[in-house]
Amino acid sequence: MRHLGSPVGAGGLVRADATGEAGAEACGDVAIIEITVSDGMVTDAGFRVRGCGATTAAASAACERLRGASMDDAMRVSATSLDADLGGLGPERRHGVDVVADAVTNAIEHWHTDRLVPPPGSDPHGGQSLCQKRVAVAMSGGVDSAVAAMLLVDQGFEVVGVTMRLWHDPGAARAERSCCAPETVRLARETCAVLGIPHLVIDASERFRSEVVEDFIAGYRAGLTPNPCITCNGEVRFRILDEAAVLVGATLLSTGHYARVAQMEDGTRVLAAAADTTKDQSYMLARLRPEVLSRLLLPLGDLQKDHVRALAAEGGLPAADAVESQDVCFVGVGGYAPFLERNAGMTAQPGEIVDLGGRTVGSHDGHWRYTVGQRKGLGIAATEPMYVVSTDAAANRVVVGTRADLAARVIQIDDLVVHSTPDRTLDVRIRHHGRPLRGRIVMTGAHSGEVVLEDVAEAVAPGQTAALYDEGRLVAAGRITRAPARENSTEE
Repeated sequence: MRHLGSPVGAGGLVRADATGEAGAEACGDVAIIEITVSDGMVTDAGFRVRGCGATTAAASAACERLRGASMDDAMRVSATSLDADLGGLGPERRHGVDVVADAVTNAIEHWHTDRLVPPPGSDPHGGQSLCQKRVAVAMSGGVDSAVAAMLLVDQGFEVVGVTMRLWHDPGAARAERSCCAPETVRLARETCAVLGIPHLVIDASERFRSEVVEDFIAGYRAGLTPNPCITCNGEVRFRILDEAAVLVGATLLSTGHYARVAQMEDGTRVLAAAADTTKDQSYMLARLRPEVLSRLLLPLGDLQKDHVRALAAEGGLPAADAVESQDVCFVGVGGYAPFLERNAGMTAQPGEIVDLGGRTVGSHDGHWRYTVGQRKGLGIAATEPMYVVSTDAAANRVVVGTRADLAARVIQIDDLVVHSTPDRTLDVRIRHHGRPLRGRIVMTGAHSGEVVLEDVAEAVAPGQTAALYDEGRLVAAGRITRAPARENSTEE
């Protein structure tokens, strides 16, 4: 085999613009890929390896592909393409190919991530030459994003897959598949290889930790019930995806979310609920800004989940049988209380459980272990079931009451994203899969308001999101700041 007899790029480069390393001494294979880049082309590539002959041969094949390649073609290097270059090594030698492909991905990731974040206050699209048919698709390694990319390829778009490497809790066992897990990068890359599209990985771990994880921790410290998935899906990931789109020359953005983009009477583009109501994710995207919606494609909005899996199988996509990710991906197995203890030092802190009259009825080990509406785990004796009505972070106190005390008809919200404010009754959702309630929004400021409900809402928790829909179209969303249950349980 020529790649063993005269390997291309052996010994590495004297100077490199970006370096990628993969593998581990424990498994016996380590690959380092180095590249130089100029005017969007890989001008040179070299490697250093420790491991078997298959790893050396794969690294040589990778350098041969990379030298003189456009960045698009460099982002098409995968384990599948390298294995084909080597004539098919077989499963017993595939590990070395996987390690080299990981190293190539990491080198290209290094190059792009260093150029990702725009200066504060700048327009990421300003002064860029962008393609109106080129779309950056967020790919998590799962079946939904894989099919979204496939459908866009079939529709004639120039598709680039973008995978964000997110922070994960190093001290926790992870679910079988999580969008924060490192394994998702490899699955997304091989999906892109099947589709023949470039694949870009962006290291967003620090931004994810600071903007999503730390916000989650701060919320629980303050006695709130945050929903990090809305912050992540509706804000942080799309900002990073938009910046990545600039790097690859794309104007359009796309994801595998189950939601649709609809148009209001005045031409405004807004989110709308998906055709598959059991999978609808419009609530999770409630905080998307209008400027994003104007360039957003959601190919799965009109499809049922079963149909999506069938399309993945028909297309031979590696993610066809992928397991669904858990709701809060970074928390890991065990729940949020152990997560907070590991990552925020929120250990046992005894406090009082009191009723609405201020009478002490029990004790607890930390207010953050309790959420509004919780019944289990209170450990108090009462003549009727008691529920958490509120938490007081400053006093480390948990307040309980009856189920009737959870009823609220007025919800105060701020940090509003408003697309339209129809002067009529709307559908209000305060949970991802919660039953819509009927109500009106009354603006009290430029970015604040009150939602006045016709029906009674139970267990409305500050920190969560209220999303308002007009005939299935999401017209406004804001964070809940207060829902004084006892005060307005009797309002008409």
